[in-house]
Amino acid sequence: MRLAAATALATTLAPVLGWTSLAYAQTPAAKPQERMVVDARELVYDKDNNTVSAVGDVQILYQGRTIEADRVVYDRQSKRVVATGNARITESNGTVITGDRFNLTDDFRDGFIDSLRVVNTDKTRFSAPRAERTDGEVFVFDKGIYTACEPCVDQPERPPFWQVRAARIIHKKSEQMIYYEDARLEFAGIPIAYVPFMSGPDATVKRKTGFLAPKFINTSALGFGVGLPYFINLAPNYDLTLTPTYLSRQGFLGQAEWRHRFVNGSYNIRAAGIFQQDQDAYLKSPLGAGDDKFRGSIETSGKVFLNPRWTFSWDIAGSTDRYFYKNYRIRSESITSTNYLQESTSTVALNGQSSNAWFDMRGYYFQPLTYNDWQKQQPIVAPVVDYNKRIHKPSMIGGELSFTVNLTHLTREAASFKELPVQKTYLISSPGNAATGDPAYLLYDGCAVYQKDKCLVTGLAGSIARATAQLDWRRNIVDPIGQVWTPYASLRADVFSINPNTTKYFNANVTTIADASDEVFGRAMPAVGLMYRFPFVATTSWGTHIVEPVAQVVARPNETNSLRVANEDAQSLVFDDTNLFEWNKFSGFDRVEGGSRANIGLRYSGTFGKDSYASLLVGQSYHLGGRNSYASGDLVNTGLNSGLDTRRSDFVAKAQYQPFKGLLLQGGGRFNESTFEAQRIDASAAFNYRFLSTTIGYGRYEPQPDLGIPRRREGLSLTQSISFAQYWSVRGSVLFDLDKYKYDRERYREALALHQQYPAWVSNPVYPNTGPLQAASTSVGVRYQDECTIFDVSYTQSYADRAVNGSRSSDTRTVMFRLELRTLGEISYSQNLGSSSSGDGVASSN
Repeated sequence: MRLAAATALATTLAPVLGWTSLAYAQTPAAKPQERMVVDARELVYDKDNNTVSAVGDVQILYQGRTIEADRVVYDRQSKRVVATGNARITESNGTVITGDRFNLTDDFRDGFIDSLRVVNTDKTRFSAPRAERTDGEVFVFDKGIYTACEPCVDQPERPPFWQVRAARIIHKKSEQMIYYEDARLEFAGIPIAYVPFMSGPDATVKRKTGFLAPKFINTSALGFGVGLPYFINLAPNYDLTLTPTYLSRQGFLGQAEWRHRFVNGSYNIRAAGIFQQDQDAYLKSPLGAGDDKFRGSIETSGKVFLNPRWTFSWDIAGSTDRYFYKNYRIRSESITSTNYLQESTSTVALNGQSSNAWFDMRGYYFQPLTYNDWQKQQPIVAPVVDYNKRIHKPSMIGGELSFTVNLTHLTREAASFKELPVQKTYLISSPGNAATGDPAYLLYDGCAVYQKDKCLVTGLAGSIARATAQLDWRRNIVDPIGQVWTPYASLRADVFSINPNTTKYFNANVTTIADASDEVFGRAMPAVGLMYRFPFVATTSWGTHIVEPVAQVVARPNETNSLRVANEDAQSLVFDDTNLFEWNKFSGFDRVEGGSRANIGLRYSGTFGKDSYASLLVGQSYHLGGRNSYASGDLVNTGLNSGLDTRRSDFVAKAQYQPFKGLLLQGGGRFNESTFEAQRIDASAAFNYRFLSTTIGYGRYEPQPDLGIPRRREGLSLTQSISFAQYWSVRGSVLFDLDKYKYDRERYREALALHQQYPAWVSNPVYPNTGPLQAASTSVGVRYQDECTIFDVSYTQSYADRAVNGSRSSDTRTVMFRLELRTLGEISYSQNLGSSSSGDGVASSN
């Protein structure tokens, strides 16, 4: 019987192993962790060979380990246990060890295993014809194989996608390390790399001192470089990573990163620096950093939870020059993600919130990273304070009461200008020198004539402050027939303090455009309004439909001091469906809508079955009385050419339609109120189905000459991803600038004029023979991703920065390669193709 056999084997093993009690031995004094449970179909005694065998579906449980086999033989004389036939050990941590034959000591800790296969809890795998385990913690795999890939279900005998084959693989659990001797990396069974010796942490390690995957770099200005990061695990909650990088042309680049996590927060500090060996690889100032011997950067970010409601955070970065991050491929979390007009933004913030209130105080510092931005024109903004509190259903009046506060203070050294209608004048100019290779350039926007109709002031020099407080109330009232009435009232007060600087740089030119006297002035804006909605619901055999007319009227006095306000935070104004029914359509606090206005619109929404739906909004805004704020241009003419600067605004519309799951069509626009000519169009189509994902986007924006945008802007984007086989996908995208050919011809005329003025220094430009369909950027890539491998190759091309005299550098073309092998590490590499652009600060001869 099974019970008798199990008890007999356990009793036989007990004296040898020194156990005081075993399962089925009925001795209550036994410790649970020392008990053995043995289960088998039959028990065979061999007195001649002094062995005891358990045969048939044998299962032995001891100290968290489980041994399973067709047959288990215990040799009393050698005190060894031999398991054969589907032998299997499951460790207490879940690791599964299988083999053809186990030869173990009587405590199952040490021994030899033939045809070993180990599957760890993280699904990594070892295999070897023969392996030995000693001291219960050291595994030695002779002719071992390691992989993190799962075997093929249909063809398990086929080699995994990648594996490491070594003469010996040694796994030391006490050290949490795996050592490989005479190792080679194989892909699909084909060797591609040989390493005499390598090591790495095992799956139980989260942090361990040692080398990380190397990093490679190759550019014309740097040469070929390799960096070898070294991670130092100083404590469970803080560490240091040092990355020395050798660059064949520039020498050693040093990088360090410190990370520290504590009970209520964390922070990190990153630094990089180099003493350049070849400064001639870069352009001289102001187009590059060729004048600098030492270049570097330092940055830190962190967040501290002061209590459950309050946090303090920061993200601060600084570099010796604006080109350092890009030239040396330095990762920085402070850099904006856009490819154009990049800048590094540093901020410090204090934030608090509760269920009905929110507070944020922060400061900003902006470092431009492109040659055509002047640091002295960038503001230092500190502090910016925002506070909002909402009271739901206040006594007596009901509805919702909201209290908003904003305080903003900023300073800058040099005033910022923009020329109307076309930017042709610059603050700094150089004709260049063909003999020395110095390029011609024109930098920093200026104006030929500093008058209101010829020039905009996009930023005042000096000190500017504003304090705003606003109280809002609104309430939804539904009458018996379903009409929704929303009365609204608000009171807002602003105090401005303007202390401009008119003595340095080009700041004195502000006085010809605006009153730049020191002054403190205020502004008050009360408002009352009412919104009306009446939804009509209809149900048909093919869907449910809701038609909702919406009307809104707002009464206010005129906006005051619009020409005295230094508009810093409300320069962007896009009139569309999102702000049709906003009480104040300006994007910031510096401007506020005045005068009486009515907004009307019609909403439709429909659902057709489970996955199909449609929506539509069409509307228009009417200026009823008083002075139209959008027709009163401030120092940057915000509001003009917006579609709101006439008594009857342009029409705005937005439509969405999903005929079935996976396809979404949407489009919106602004249309002239009399001719219905499109002033702004945004449209897209997105399709997702199984292996295919496609997105098409189209944008068209008419000129806004009063804002310094003289040309129409039109673009078309295509993005597609296809999964063409298991684990494989290909992607591609292209952005067409449909109006770039006009820009090219304008720049040609400017370059020709410069050539005629400086014929000895500026070469005669070539007329651009370009058409409407030009790619602003393209990208293609191939990706393989399974449970153990990520392999990605991509190629990108985008507009190069143009020398401002109109000449064109080569477009930026980059090939990127990334290979990540799970548990082994990652290797990435990028290569710029062709010459660098002038905006990189790299000398063109390189």
